[in-house]
Amino acid sequence: MIDFSIYLSRLGFKRMPPVALKSLQQLQRAHLLRIPFENLDIHRKVRIELDSSKIFAKVMSNNRGGFCYELNGIFYELLTHIGFQVKRISAQVYSEENGYSPEYDHMSLLVQIDGQYYLSDVGYGEFAFAPLALRFNELQKDERGIFIVNEFRDGYLRVCKLDEKGEEKTEYIFKPDAQPFDAFTGMCNHQQDDPNSHFWQKKLISRATKNGRITISGPLLKIRKGKKIKEKDLENEEAFDKALWKYFKIKF
Repeated sequence: MIDFSIYLSRLGFKRMPPVALKSLQQLQRAHLLRIPFENLDIHRKVRIELDSSKIFAKVMSNNRGGFCYELNGIFYELLTHIGFQVKRISAQVYSEENGYSPEYDHMSLLVQIDGQYYLSDVGYGEFAFAPLALRFNELQKDERGIFIVNEFRDGYLRVCKLDEKGEEKTEYIFKPDAQPFDAFTGMCNHQQDDPNSHFWQKKLISRATKNGRITISGPLLKIRKGKKIKEKDLENEEAFDKALWKYFKIKF
């Protein structure tokens, strides 16, 4: 069972918001500021199952977070409960080293409001604070940068972020087709079971702040405020655990 009043309280909402673009904007921003992206259960050998009730129980206890299937998975449930028209979509993440990842490597959401679709994503780490309209080749200014959604090939759409030179850097591609939650089971298992998965390489937890980001990546604590960055080596597990509590209020 998902207690949506607890969920909304975690996001700073005292009552159910109306179905409106402003509500979606506020919900997404609050989610990114309050609930971290993390892969800690993979390193703790705690199985992640695509069960909304189990994910809710995890995330809402001890200020936990999760990765895309978990965070976008329960955000889908919240938005649907409020009354939004939402569908889960499969996305393929791009990297210069490996190209596009497999289908179902990432889960994102499409929300339809007044006939307009918006890409809403609270499980990608550093991304747009506000949902992105599916209006092609239009620069969309966001607190986290300038984004653009355009048509790609073979029915795929591509979301890009402009770098400091104004060049488009691909984040991921996706088809706007609704997917059932269990369609992501294979890749969710892969992320946990395959030593070659990037989630296996090091422990990661990261949360946006109003003017930056706090990240623990392996043994490194990184705090970004505006253009200023502070880094600190966490020399052992005890130091990691202390930082985890200090910055994320998580204790195992």
